Amino acid sequence: MASGSPAPLIRCAIYTRKSTEEGLDQEFNSLVAQREAAEAYIVSQREQGWKTLTERYDDGGFSGGNVDRPALKHLLADVKARNIDCVVVYKVDRLSRSLLDFAGIIGLLDKHGVSFVSVTQQFNTNTSLGRLTLNILLSFAQFEREILSERTRDKVFAAR
Repeated sequence: MASGSPAPLIRCAIYTRKSTEEGLDQEFNSLVAQREAAEAYIVSQREQGWKTLTERYDDGGFSGGNVDRPALKHLLADVKARNIDCVVVYKVDRLSRSLLDFAGIIGLLDKHGVSFVSVTQQFNTNTSLGRLTLNILLSFAQFEREILSERTRDKVFAAR
């Protein structure tokens, strides 16, 4: 930095997930590959003060279709405890495959001032483009919630 003052420390948590347990017993598996890519990205941001946390948030053998995953719960608890400044994933779908769940998680991160980065999809809520992309995704999530509500109301009405 030109001013000579160091960048503020950005504590980065890496979240990894693999839907099946197949291959997890191998020394190099999908979780390891995701982690290495995320670590390399964080290293590339070290001049911005980014540092990888040693705590591991790895969900092997868990679907991204819901949020009932032990490492994700641990990650979100650490977010609430303000132990994390940034969550880094390999791809957005590692965090969630459900747009509604994704919107909820991002809302929680935002509430606690935690940014979100997807290494392979250039998705970073620290940038204006990243926030725009997030707002578009959240708009679709809101639309999906409203459609589900309308369908439920219509089914109840039809049942009468």
